[in-house]
Amino acid sequence: MPVSEASAGQPQDGPRALLRRRDAVAIVVGIVIGAGIFRTPPLVAQIAGDGGWALAAWIAGGVISLIGALCYAELAATYPHAGGDYHFLTRAFGRDVSFLYGWARATVINTGSIALLAFVFGDYATRLVDLGPRSSALWAALLVVALTLVNVASLAVSSRTQNWLTAFEVAGLVVIVVAGLVVAPAAPGATSWFASTPASGALGFAMVFVLLTYGGWNEAAYVSAEVAGGRRAILATLVVSVLVLTALYVAVNAALLHGLGQSALAASKAAPADLVARAFGARAGEALAAFVAVATLTSINATMLVGARSNYALGRDWPALRLLGGWNAARGTPTQAFLLQGGLALALIGFGALEKDGFEAMVEFTAPVFWGFLTLVGAALFVLRVRDRDTPRPFRVPLYPVTPLVFMAVCAFLFYSSVSYAASRNALHVCVLVMAVGAAAWAVTRLRGSRSGSSGQGSDP
Repeated sequence: MPVSEASAGQPQDGPRALLRRRDAVAIVVGIVIGAGIFRTPPLVAQIAGDGGWALAAWIAGGVISLIGALCYAELAATYPHAGGDYHFLTRAFGRDVSFLYGWARATVINTGSIALLAFVFGDYATRLVDLGPRSSALWAALLVVALTLVNVASLAVSSRTQNWLTAFEVAGLVVIVVAGLVVAPAAPGATSWFASTPASGALGFAMVFVLLTYGGWNEAAYVSAEVAGGRRAILATLVVSVLVLTALYVAVNAALLHGLGQSALAASKAAPADLVARAFGARAGEALAAFVAVATLTSINATMLVGARSNYALGRDWPALRLLGGWNAARGTPTQAFLLQGGLALALIGFGALEKDGFEAMVEFTAPVFWGFLTLVGAALFVLRVRDRDTPRPFRVPLYPVTPLVFMAVCAFLFYSSVSYAASRNALHVCVLVMAVGAAAWAVTRLRGSRSGSSGQGSDP
């Protein structure tokens, strides 16, 4: 059975603890491991200019992600809810602020990530079967429709699918590690290890790409009410997920440095494929394209699973959006929320198809909004510590307040960096427009009536 049966006595009209911890870990790992690990290692190696500093950046990325995971673990263990960080923001800053975050997730953050990854899948699928001038966009749209139907079918089906896809994905990364550290001979020309210090600010720039590649672990908060084993189970889910990701990412980059060398890695356009081809032959390198497509598919499926849950929470909080608050108890899914998410993702794919590069278009207006709100989530931990000081906390973040302050500082830095990047691409106006429309939607929704019930159902799961 892919889901736990330990759900007796839980409410039947909302989320139940049907996920095993390994199911939740598979969801988180599946979200994070996407196209990033195949695109960013050469960029990081090039910016760092030294193998030792490049590898150190990937280790630092894991440490920073673990710090963030500990902050989320306290919030998710104390306030388990299908709304995840939307729910945390509601409790800390009120439903008006959280509405804008829910709007951003529905229209930009999650749907933008789905569209972004779908374009990557479309690019690789087109190499196998070309569907015409807009082949990548067509493949992307077909994938979004198919995976939306999988997730609407039931939580059991989607979690089983996710487990198999994640296992295949991790196995592929292990092949890359074996190719670089065991099969392929050491690259000609020694890789420098801390022989030179990167230019001022270069390491910070490298960390932008590293942390974007690690991004997605926070989505575990959206299944916090559905993980069997009590409130502390989400702590194990987050920590194990980040440790697995860190081990994989560091090992992959060590393999690339050993098998290709610093200079070849920095110059490569498809480093993992080059490494696998060097170890197992040209056909093996070509086969890696299929693996990248599956890795992208895994991330999309997991992103859909958690993204629909924030739409569900939004519908539960606002009467005008009550249609999104429906939960199919038999299937364990927020069906209407999934359908809305799929429709919006298809609209973004249509928008991206009109741009020169659909992938880049999604990055340009997704990242600033994401990192801006994630900074607010860090602040929510401080607010709720003060406001709910008597609330039992199954887990408390260690070294408080230093740990959440570090997390907020990193998020604020990435917000600044992503805004600068979007501005350099003349795409910042898209972010502003989306949030302006969200503010208008908030005003209209506010006028249509008061919210029903307590914030996100209070302590309900």
